[in-house]
Amino acid sequence: MAIDETTLTKGHRRKLNALRKSVGDKLGEEVFWKWKALQDKKPATRRADPVAEKIRAALADYVDDRSFRLGNYGYTVRRARGKGVSGFVAVKNTKKP
Repeated sequence: MAIDETTLTKGHRRKLNALRKSVGDKLGEEVFWKWKALQDKKPATRRADPVAEKIRAALADYVDDRSFRLGNYGYTVRRARGKGVSGFVAVKNTKKP
């Protein structure tokens, strides 16, 4: 069974070549098609980032608050660093010159 490699993505071509090198050309192509059939059946779902969900929930109260503005470039939130320091630090992002 000939494979038209021009229709494959770069990742698929890498997988196919790796299988060909490890188990041989004929068996590698057969295994690749079985693997690809399984991949096509899986639904493409994105897992939500749990930290982003918590930040979104924490800021949900400010959705309709007109005085709460994040600016054009937003903010960066990090954990505070240093001896005896706890909590978070928010730094306003600015335009790079």
